[in-house]
Amino acid sequence: MSELDMARQLPITLDINKFMRKSRRGTIKTSTKSKSDFAIKMTLFVLLFLTVYGFATFDYKNVDIAKAVTGTWNNAKVLFGQPRLTYGTWREMLKELFVTFSLGALSTIFGAIIAFFGALLCAKNIANPIVANITKGFVAFIRAVPTILWVLIFTISAGLGSVAAVIGLTFHSAGYLIKAYAESIEEVDAGTIEALKASGASFWQIVFQALLPSSISRMTAWTFLRFEINFTNALAVGAAAGVGGIGFDLYMAGNHYFDLRELGFITYIVVAAVILLEVLATKIKSTVK
Repeated sequence: MSELDMARQLPITLDINKFMRKSRRGTIKTSTKSKSDFAIKMTLFVLLFLTVYGFATFDYKNVDIAKAVTGTWNNAKVLFGQPRLTYGTWREMLKELFVTFSLGALSTIFGAIIAFFGALLCAKNIANPIVANITKGFVAFIRAVPTILWVLIFTISAGLGSVAAVIGLTFHSAGYLIKAYAESIEEVDAGTIEALKASGASFWQIVFQALLPSSISRMTAWTFLRFEINFTNALAVGAAAGVGGIGFDLYMAGNHYFDLRELGFITYIVVAAVILLEVLATKIKSTVK
């Protein structure tokens, strides 16, 4: 028998005491304390303490909690149980919904075009490391600023209207999609890229013959996800940038008319539109796959 066969037959023993310890009751504990567990527990404890302290010291201005809860419940019943169109017509609502849809669609299309070329500067498997790091830092700054703030910034320079709204939504969409597209490109097999380089393929041949076909399904999924986000953002932009759309009608019904029935009606229209977009996006993504 060789030494290798004798070594295979030797029993393998482990010092279990290093991995398990017994409690006072005799049960075995497989976990040990660590600094990360202590930090998490302390963070949760501090947050719990601040929450309790905030509720205890908050100035409620003699608000009757029971009465407030009852009033909220009654308003919710009127809002969702008695929807009614008061100040507009079905034709006007559909027109305003189309305006909001157009804002989301345009900003997504423009953002996707910019993001495709920006992702080529971020993907680690094809971009220069220095250029990729600089681009990622700039894109991270764009994503850190909320969408509505970008819209307000461009509203100052371009004025109230659809131009500022589309530019602001496009700016944040590009920052979001550049990161998503770059991660999709980085998942492409490096061997395929190296094979095309070895065969003398140019940069754009590699992009359109290897990167794009391999990552198109993931890019499509990210694009439609961003379109849904832009559609909901366009609701707020419609009121903030003075563009109009169904978001502006939602704002007017809730803050000027104080008509809960129309507010509920518009809410149902928005929910139905979002569901329809989700179904459409699912079908398109399944077709692309």
